[in-house]
Amino acid sequence: MDASKLITKYSGMAMDYAPKIALALVTLIVGFWIIARIVSFAKKGMAKSGTDLTLATFISSIISMLLKVMLLLSVAAMFGINTTSFIAIFSALMVGVGMALNGTLGHAAAGVLLMIFKPYKVGDLVKIGGNQTMGTVDGINAFNTVLKTLDNKRIIIANGNVTGNDITNVSGEGLVGVELTYGIGYGDDIDKARKVILEVGELCPHILKEPAQGVVVANLGDSSVDLATRPFCHPDHYWDVLFYMQENVKKQFDAQGIGIPYPTMDVNMVSSN
Repeated sequence: MDASKLITKYSGMAMDYAPKIALALVTLIVGFWIIARIVSFAKKGMAKSGTDLTLATFISSIISMLLKVMLLLSVAAMFGINTTSFIAIFSALMVGVGMALNGTLGHAAAGVLLMIFKPYKVGDLVKIGGNQTMGTVDGINAFNTVLKTLDNKRIIIANGNVTGNDITNVSGEGLVGVELTYGIGYGDDIDKARKVILEVGELCPHILKEPAQGVVVANLGDSSVDLATRPFCHPDHYWDVLFYMQENVKKQFDAQGIGIPYPTMDVNMVSSN
């Protein structure tokens, strides 16, 4: 077949498929726009109905995924692809992919478990895993949980890793106790140090009156007497209380002459003579 016949053949094919390709592109663009609008509308509807934000986010991600699959099947039908056969092939492919991505499907199943048992919700302050990754829950998606840290980082943790680790919901009971320990010297007055810590707590605008703050002797260490306190606050003010207490207790200890000791070592020199 000479070059002119090839050019004629492929030019005809291009003319035949050009409208279909253009229509498919338009369908995809418009389809994705409509899907985004539907998902947004669904989110707003669930919000108005009082649906939990965490559940609403999870359902919206599932709706978006299903609608996009349906859109791609519709586009395939425009090119004359038998969608029934395509679905069968797609299903078989998904089985193979599912076996290859067993862990990913496990994360999706873990996401369902998180929706059922609800160990935390969007907005909760949580610690997850052995390294105690801490942050505010920003979203629970089909495959992962997103945390937002104090320094504005986004930590994305696979749902399977979440359910397979210890979960500490710091704000799960509505109020947060901020665990603090201050070491003072053995020669310092315990009651005086206790009074200073409580007075600093009273001046902090975020610490609640109830439950009342207390100060106890938690440990008699090698070089210090450790005083522990647990002021309570609302979850949004956890870090504010922590930083306020750490700074101002140190300042007041300095002003009152209360020392914060550090480990020391006595070395006895013995002369060989």
